[in-house]
Parts: sequence; C-alpha cells; structure tokens
Amino acid sequence: MKEKVMNGLEKFSKAMLSPLSYISAAGLILVLGALLTSTSLSAMIPVLQWTPIKLLGQLIYNCIMVIINNLSLMFCVGIAAALAKKNKQQAAIIGLMSYFMYLTAGNVTLTQLGMLAEADPLVGLYGTGQSTVFGIQTVDMGVFGGILLGLVCGWVYNRTCEKQFKGIITQIYSGNRWSFTCMVVFSILFGFGSCFFWPPVQNVISALTDLIATSGNFGLFLYGFLERFLIPTGLHHLIYTPFQFSALGNSLTVGDATYTGSYIVMMMEYSMGLPFSDGIVWMYTGFTKTFGYFGIVAAFIFCARKENRKKTAAFTASLASITEPLDFMFCFTAPILWVAHACISGLFIVLLHIFHVTGFTTNLLGSILMNLSAGADKTNYPTLYLLALCQIAVYFVVFTLLIKAFNLHTPGREEVSTETAGSDAPAKKASVKNAAEVQCVIDGLGGKENILSVDNCFTRLRVNIKDPAKLDEAAINKLPNSGIVKKGTDIQIVYGLQVADIKRAVEAQLENQ
Repeated sequence: MKEKVMNGLEKFSKAMLSPLSYISAAGLILVLGALLTSTSLSAMIPVLQWTPIKLLGQLIYNCIMVIINNLSLMFCVGIAAALAKKNKQQAAIIGLMSYFMYLTAGNVTLTQLGMLAEADPLVGLYGTGQSTVFGIQTVDMGVFGGILLGLVCGWVYNRTCEKQFKGIITQIYSGNRWSFTCMVVFSILFGFGSCFFWPPVQNVISALTDLIATSGNFGLFLYGFLERFLIPTGLHHLIYTPFQFSALGNSLTVGDATYTGSYIVMMMEYSMGLPFSDGIVWMYTGFTKTFGYFGIVAAFIFCARKENRKKTAAFTASLASITEPLDFMFCFTAPILWVAHACISGLFIVLLHIFHVTGFTTNLLGSILMNLSAGADKTNYPTLYLLALCQIAVYFVVFTLLIKAFNLHTPGREEVSTETAGSDAPAKKASVKNAAEVQCVIDGLGGKENILSVDNCFTRLRVNIKDPAKLDEAAINKLPNSGIVKKGTDIQIVYGLQVADIKRAVEAQLENQ
C-alpha cells in the first residue's frame, strides 16, 4: 500500500515537471522585462526611459506574465500530456478543451443560480471566491483546478483512447473522440460541482494559511527543510508550488485584477515600485541554491584528494540554478550531509525572515541587479548578502567537519574507476551518439521487454520497468551518469541537462528493436 501511494505521488510529481520546466526559463526572461520596466532602475539609468526600450520591456514583461497568470491552464494541458502513454499531443488538445468547458460550466451554474458575484469598484472580485479567467467568471480554484483536471484527463485518456465502437453512427466516437466525450461529461460535472464543493475548500485553505502564519519560524523552517530534503524523491515540487503559485503564498489586488502566489506578487510589486510584502519569504527557497552551494562545493574541493581537486572543481558548472546534478553526488553516498543540508536551508529561511529581509534571492546576477534597483530600504539587501556569506561559511565548516569526522566518500575523496562512475563520481557528458552505450542502458534496464515507459525531468531519465531483479547497474553505468535511484519498478538515472537527448536516443533505439 505504501509503495502504491509513493508511486502515485511520484507520477504526480513527474507530471508536474512538464509545465514547471518552462517556468524556470520564463522566470529569467521575466527578470529582464522587470528590469527594463522598473521605475526605480530607470531613474538610475535614464536610457531605460527611451521609448523603444520601454516598449521592449513592456512586451517582454507582459508576454511572460500572461503565461504566469494562467498557470492553471498550463498545468491542465501539461499534466494531461505528461500522463498520456501514447499520442501525448491528443491528450494535450483534449485537456485544453476540457479546461474551457470546465470554466464555462462553472460560469453558467453561477449565473443560472444567481450566485455570480459582483466585482467591487476598488478590489474587484477579491474576497468573493470567484475570479475571471480568459474573460469567464467562475469559482476561483487557482492552479488546483487545472491540476485536478489535468490528472483526470491523463487518467481517462489512457483508459479510453483505444476504445472502438461498431456501427456507422457510433464509430465516430471511437479512439481519441471517446476520450474527448468522456471528458466533456467530466468537465461539465466538475465545473458544476466546483460551485458547491470548492467554497468550503477555500475556507480550509484560508485556515491552513492562518495556521502556517501562526506557526511562525517553525513553519518556515519546515518549509525550507522539506523543499531540499525531498529532492531525491522528486516530491519537493509539492512543497513549494502551492505557496509560490497560489493564494496560499500571497495575494495582491491592483484595480480589477487580483494576483496570487508569492512569485507573481513579488514580480508585480517590483515592477510597480511597491514595498515587498511578507509573502516574499516563500521565494527564499532560491537562497540556498544561489549561495549555499558555493560552500558545499568549497568543502568538497577542500576535502578531496589533491589529484582530484581540479576534477571536483568542475562541479561548479551545476550551480547555475538547477542543482540536482550536484545533489545526487552526495545525497545517497553521504545521507548525513543531506540531512545537514536540509537543516541549514530551513534555518536560513528563518534567519532571512527574522532579519526582515525582503529581497530577491534567486539567480545571483538577477538578485544583485534587482535588489540594487529596488533599493536597500525595500529589500534590506545588505543583510541578505551578509547572511549569504554566513551561509557559505556554515556550509563549508559543517560539511568539512562531517566529511572528515565520518570519512564520507564525497566527490574526489576516493579513487574512482570508470566501472563505478555512475554512483558517486562526477559524470562526464554522456555521448548520445554512441549507440552501443545507449544499448547498454537498455540492457541494464532488463531489455526492451522489461521497459514499460521512458520519460525525463530536468536532469533524470525516469524509466518504469516490469521486474527490478533484471536491473544491471554495471551495464547502465557504461553511459556515464551521476547516480541511479531505485524505487521498486521506478528507476531514475541522473544524466544532467543532456537527459532529453539521452531519452530521445533510448526511445529511438527501442523503436528500432
């Protein structure tokens, strides 16, 4: 039972990665737009007030914000496609149509029953439990509506897409069209039901927000601890997503528009020159990724054998923003370091809150530029960067002491042969052009007949197999990797940012067999 629950959560987390993978890229572009449209920065750099630059900034900022403001649709379509076992594009199209039917069903229900809320001239629909999405006013389920609809769509599609009917009239409803028909029924019922079951849920969510707020620094510590600690399971997305992209994290009303989620509110407050609200604390998961890993890498280099230090230094390439390649270098080989890592991360989120820091912490260059342009009075960035130096030092000292005290086999501390390169050695870039190595991965997974599905996230190849007993790690490791994670029939191989190319190579080789 426990394994089934964990497998279900794993599938959900993997499906969430599909839309989330674009947010990291969109975030960097959004930062550029926010910088070009910042009133504070334009006062410091007059050239930014030039009309073509202002127009460019507005184009970049608003074009990305329309995506951020409609994450519910992204989740619906992305999750439906990610869960589909075949013809993913068909599942995505059905998810898109289902989403609009769900919105419309809610609007019609509220209108016909006289439950449609009237917008306040000052705060719009804020506080009514309703919102306007793509011009359709309905119950405000936020990203949860899209997530739930996407999950159902993917599940329904996999079980109905091959259904065939006989007869001239009924045959038209075979296959993908039968999946669509089933989702028509569900979307209408879901939209109708949301008008009744979601308001009580909104009250519960509101109470949960109050509980987290009243739990104070312990709640913040737990938030930061779990966000790092759960990375090996792939479930850490379930911790930060509700706070950063829903009303659970923060809300801001500007005219008729209401913005929800600490990420969106933070960017709106920055572009409008407003003081940053306390909800920005939920964005501090980026603090450790931006600064702490310098201390981790420094400890690894300091503790490594002299002949391995140059090789160990190459790990800094993973510090851009996606830290999983480095995480998997030590989370399994030195679990005590992993626990310490999660504790330090949670601790510094608490310290940022205690010292009243309300500044940007994600992406080193973006953090510096945006904090400077917003000003120390709004961000308290001198304290932020002082705490950053402290965190780097704490990581270095704690990791160095633990590595030497327990003689931990962190990267660079032992002789590593090419046969064991997949466990705790730095992974060189895998060559997906080498068909023999790709075949070794397939053979190591038990062969084509043992492989049920192949997928990937940011850095990991995720494979579901029939029989774990057929797993051959030595064969898998012939294509260099940074680690193999085994969870029953779910196998994850860490390849880094080239994982998408490796997935395509594995799929192509499987098709040719």
